Amino acid sequence: MISFLIALCALIVGYFVYGRFVEKTFGPDDRPTPAVTKADGVDFIALPGWKIFMIQFLNIAGTGPIFGAIMGAWYGPIAYLWIVFGCIFAGAVHDYLSGMLSIRHGGVGLPELIGNYLGQPTKRVMLVFSVFLLMMVGVVFVYSPAIILYGIWGSKLLWIIVIFAYYIIATMLPIDKIIGKIYPLFAFSLLFMALALFIGLLVKQPAIPELWSDLSASNLNQNPAWLGNDAFLANNPVFPGLFITIACGAISGFHATQSPLMARCMKKEQWGRPIFYGAMITEGIVALIWATVSMYFFYYGGWQEVVSPEVVEDFVAQADGGKTLVQYFDAPTVVKVVCESWLGVVGGVLAMLGVVAAPITSGDTAFRSARLIVAEFIGLEQRSVRRRFYIIIPMFAVAILLLLWQMNNPNGFNVIWQYFGWANQTLSVFTLWTLTVYLAQQRKPFWMSLIPALFMTVVCSTFLLVSKQALGLSPTISYTGSVVVLIVAVAWFSRWWRKNCRR
Repeated sequence: MISFLIALCALIVGYFVYGRFVEKTFGPDDRPTPAVTKADGVDFIALPGWKIFMIQFLNIAGTGPIFGAIMGAWYGPIAYLWIVFGCIFAGAVHDYLSGMLSIRHGGVGLPELIGNYLGQPTKRVMLVFSVFLLMMVGVVFVYSPAIILYGIWGSKLLWIIVIFAYYIIATMLPIDKIIGKIYPLFAFSLLFMALALFIGLLVKQPAIPELWSDLSASNLNQNPAWLGNDAFLANNPVFPGLFITIACGAISGFHATQSPLMARCMKKEQWGRPIFYGAMITEGIVALIWATVSMYFFYYGGWQEVVSPEVVEDFVAQADGGKTLVQYFDAPTVVKVVCESWLGVVGGVLAMLGVVAAPITSGDTAFRSARLIVAEFIGLEQRSVRRRFYIIIPMFAVAILLLLWQMNNPNGFNVIWQYFGWANQTLSVFTLWTLTVYLAQQRKPFWMSLIPALFMTVVCSTFLLVSKQALGLSPTISYTGSVVVLIVAVAWFSRWWRKNCRR
């Protein structure tokens, strides 16, 4: 618990200290924002600051900081380090600067920003990449809530149709009609759930691994026999597996596609730090709480409070020395049983919101972002309902085909989710390099995004080389290849900087 409390304090201090430094570096001012200069009553609408924060938090969070932290807990307390340092120095910087840069460029989406700073060929590649990533998010977050809901009532097909119908409506309507009204409620529910679990941790004071414990022994991935059927974790070592698994609680490229949605609704640039940087720090706190709860659940018998004796054999494996560990791995199940046990009836409702409502709200903003990105690329204004339909009809047609493939492929969900994880972090790489070029051109301290850009470049390249879901090369070849990628990246940037920015 001491490591958890130290990490929690570090995140809070990071917001006030490093967040202030990042804000001062960018330099927000009093110029009119796109919410005022380009108001269209659909996507460019000025909203209250507190509401924008709640929408931004739910947009970038969903179930990401919950499910990712639960899976990341298998790596042990080292997950704390990634959540804290990744959130303060990478994720929050990534979200703040991409959101503020969108404001400065008239509320444009991520591909437009990338094109401005990394060139038009890169823009075209990232247009396809980001739209496909957003559609994967939408498809993944149709199928998983539908599976849960049909277990309660109705058929799976019925819920898929209902969720898709909601996506179409939410994607089409002005942002203040549905998203602006229900998102703050769902965001409050996620925050309340995290706060309640935090209080539960303080009351229970569970014994969990500390950062100064044996980190190798605390990494359950060292023994794949404890992982059940979760081959994804068994085949991915701490580096790069941890940094792909915990994305939304540390850094996530998906966030850079969502920040422009709120950049179009802000009346003041000075709101940027609490909305963009603050929402990311808040997400990191949520991830930290869930990682701690999960470590208690997995390591030190927390399962005994929430798992009925009738199903113990499905959840438990005997380790050396008789130590009992949870074997069955399912993040939604962990959310459900922990909330119901610790928080009672209220917890059950919050768990349902977490595993059903939160992913759906991530899916609808993903499709909305995709619509706006495509509209910007082809130059089609979105004030007209008819022109919005021009984009969403083919977009949802492709999404339905992807969903049908997923449903007919026994391992379809896992395949899409695994590639989404890698694609998500790869998108953050391109965003960080865009921000680095911007800061360098403005003669500002570009190291604040350069260091995370280099780190995430190595993470994604290593995952592509070593993961069994990708090339599956030997660790020696993979890590050597990653060093080569790092050297090339440093050399490329150094050459570009000397040519374009050095005085």
